[in-house]
Amino acid sequence: MSQFLQFLFSGLTEGAVYAMVALGFTIIYNASDVVNFAQGEFVMLGGMVTFFANAAGIPLPLAALIAILVAVVAGLALNRFAIEPARGASVVNLIIITIGASIFIKGLAQLVFDKRFHRFPAFSGDDPIRVLDATILPQSLWVLFGACAIFSGLWLFFARTLVGKAITAVAANRLAAELVGISAKRMMALSFALSAAIGAIAGILITPISPTSVEVGTLLALKGFAGAMLGGMGNPLGAVAGGLIVGIVEKMSAGYVSTNYKDAVAFIIIILTLLVLPTGLFGKARVDRV
Repeated sequence: MSQFLQFLFSGLTEGAVYAMVALGFTIIYNASDVVNFAQGEFVMLGGMVTFFANAAGIPLPLAALIAILVAVVAGLALNRFAIEPARGASVVNLIIITIGASIFIKGLAQLVFDKRFHRFPAFSGDDPIRVLDATILPQSLWVLFGACAIFSGLWLFFARTLVGKAITAVAANRLAAELVGISAKRMMALSFALSAAIGAIAGILITPISPTSVEVGTLLALKGFAGAMLGGMGNPLGAVAGGLIVGIVEKMSAGYVSTNYKDAVAFIIIILTLLVLPTGLFGKARVDRV
């Protein structure tokens, strides 16, 4: 029982990060129908910029804020110089553009930083908290509470604010939204900025537990995408549920089967989802009238 709980706590921690990455996918997909495979690089930027800013003598909270701002600028640049000029292109072309952007951000990060793994101190120390027969790190609670806070904040933003409703309107019908005075370009830019900020926050929260490097973004993007697909692409609740499931299944398979197959779990989940339930757990089937 203690072993199961330990794997469960670890899976929930990792799954919360995947859920935040999946939420980033969901925000951009809902606003533009773009699957942004550069989302993992925002997570990488959050951890790497925070570490190097903190190492340069900047207090950790301010270093984290700088990292979020850097990620937001990267998200805005991606939208302005890559996505917006290609508006109207096919889905495949847009996916290739985001993959290219991911490679570009990773290469730039290698020039600015280095290729080594880094971590900074946990926010509340490293003394584990005992829960029944297992333990959980205080930083894991930061990750879990952070994911819950982001999901709750997004729900309030999209359901209760005019700007959030404007983004939803652009997602539903860009032309109609523009006809009633909503700037689709601004809403798109805001969506990318919001997605990048969420990714950076995920990177900041997880780095004290799981060291970061310029190489981690690609794998995180894949696992976040698997969570978004499993939950139902475009569904925020599904993104959270899917991310948590991917994290738990990954840790359970590593603990009870073999760590060699840990990273293959995301691939398997994507394939099974496409074969068995293409719309995901919370997705709705689309009906096109002809």
